[in-house]
Amino acid sequence: MSAPLDKPQVVSHSQKSLNYSLFDSKWIPCSAKFVCLGSSCRGTGLMQIYELQHGGIKLVKETEKTKPIKCGTFGASSLQQRHLATGDFDGNLHVWNLEAPDVPVYSVKAHKEIVNAVDGVGGLGIGDGAPEIVTGSRDGTVKVWDPRQKDTPVANMEPVEGETKRDCWTVAFGHAFNDQDRCVCAGYDNGDIKLFDLRNMSVRWEKNIKNGVCSVEFDRKDIQMNKLVATSLEGKFHVFDMRTEHPTKGFASVSEKAHKSTVWQVRHLPQNRDIFMTAGGAGNLHLWKYEYPAKRSEMDGDGEERGVAGTLNLLQNVTLSTQPISSLDWSPDKQGLCVCSSFDQCVRVLIVTKLNRV
Repeated sequence: MSAPLDKPQVVSHSQKSLNYSLFDSKWIPCSAKFVCLGSSCRGTGLMQIYELQHGGIKLVKETEKTKPIKCGTFGASSLQQRHLATGDFDGNLHVWNLEAPDVPVYSVKAHKEIVNAVDGVGGLGIGDGAPEIVTGSRDGTVKVWDPRQKDTPVANMEPVEGETKRDCWTVAFGHAFNDQDRCVCAGYDNGDIKLFDLRNMSVRWEKNIKNGVCSVEFDRKDIQMNKLVATSLEGKFHVFDMRTEHPTKGFASVSEKAHKSTVWQVRHLPQNRDIFMTAGGAGNLHLWKYEYPAKRSEMDGDGEERGVAGTLNLLQNVTLSTQPISSLDWSPDKQGLCVCSSFDQCVRVLIVTKLNRV
């Protein structure tokens, strides 16, 4: 049996208490800096850049905006520019140059209501094809934007006339392994997960997991779909094997009820796609490893190929706060370094050890 110290440890490197509500935190690529996004007590948006210095966290730059900022991504920007795309409470999508953050370099009224989630692809050397940003909103629509094209989205996924509009809580890009193929996965408040194929402009797959979907993420954006993790209310999350789709049963999956409350976030380790972290509503983090089965697909009685789900191994869990951890982001450059923010208005920098041994 392995000794407890052989397992990865989650170490709190440093933390800082802030005076506003934090909604998102993201590492700035190729740097020791991260950006925090949120809402001040007087209802304005705040964007702060922090740097790791001498074992602590130092504020480098702060910018105030008219509307609270809900979410952000660097995914559609080049490594040279490192522009941050943000979604705010008024339905606006902005792209900011963090060197001069007073005026956005791209701005569009993306939705009628709050932008709940945003993701990017085609930048940072991740994913082939055009740089694109996807936004999901309370107005029930999911839209894909090209920052080189003003005002109109390149794709708009919305309910048909007369259908109930469901609140879209989370969006993620995947399957961007060549210039033509690309998928968007969206999760909704009624438990729906929809996979949109941007090449054919169609719904490729849909599933209901019975609880509101808080976060979805592919293990990698720039490969053929391999695995998708979806987290939900009431502490459950599902891992889908996206390699083999059965005509009637869809994708094979394994589910786990780990947290005793909502699983707010899932984030895969950039350096190892089979390791991911889930963040819970009780202020805890769980580190998981997905173990593949001996055979990833098999033939059923009708001669159709169906996927075989693997198993989940809990590597470590730690409680950091009494409040939900609302955002989590791994450093793309330093394995095991991550930043998380929670509703106790704290931002924490964590180090996860021994990830190269699991």
